[in-house]
Amino acid sequence: MSEERVRIRVSESGVAIVAMARADKHNALDFAMFEGLIHAANRLAHDRRVRAVVLHGEGVSFCSGIDIESFLASSSGIDTLLVREHGCLANFAQRAAYDWSRVPVPVIASISGNCFGGGMQIALGADIRIAAPDARLSIMEVKWGLVPDMAITQSLPRLMAIDVAKELTFSGRIVSGRDGETLGLVTRTTEDPLASALALAEEIAQKSPDAVRAAKRLYNKTWTGADTAAALALETDLQRQLFGKPNQVAAVTAAVSKQLPTFVDPD
Repeated sequence: MSEERVRIRVSESGVAIVAMARADKHNALDFAMFEGLIHAANRLAHDRRVRAVVLHGEGVSFCSGIDIESFLASSSGIDTLLVREHGCLANFAQRAAYDWSRVPVPVIASISGNCFGGGMQIALGADIRIAAPDARLSIMEVKWGLVPDMAITQSLPRLMAIDVAKELTFSGRIVSGRDGETLGLVTRTTEDPLASALALAEEIAQKSPDAVRAAKRLYNKTWTGADTAAALALETDLQRQLFGKPNQVAAVTAAVSKQLPTFVDPD
């Protein structure tokens, strides 16, 4: 069933297109959708051909959040989402959002329609969010008497001040994609977010995959709360790993000759 909920297609250029496929329910999160998202992130994390990922929802919405009714009707209930497997940092629900940060290439979320609750947190797990101006965004868990718990502590602090995060979380209010851009929930807005996300992914796919992966690792490990000495040392270490390697040489050659580079897949 998880395969039906999330579809993956990888282009010849190495762009992986991941689609949540429950359009009739605005891609609401049932157990199978959680399972499908975790599977997709794990598969793409280990696919060396992949240069960038675009994550979107089929139909009119990105993801309307958790399907409460499906879990209330389940014999195991919502507690299944809180199970943490041995050796995992994140629990089952958290992994649907957090695991996108562990995919070593850029993940771009294309947001249209409703992006509520768990759906908003999945989008926050992406590196970049491109939204339609009229998209509807909300950290909505307070509506159900809950706190946001899908790794939002790892994503939101990098995007906005704590008072703004608290106001959105305490109220659960719905903001437009355009207002979300101002607040920091999304990177930018455009009338066709999927086309823009795909165009950006294709542009990234033409860059050195070694450099792009290293840049994501650098920022993920150092952006907030990192020890200064460790952060500076990581810059040096990553740069040393890139210097003189085939893809770095190919990038320089292409830049000097003004021709398209030919890169090899990372080891």
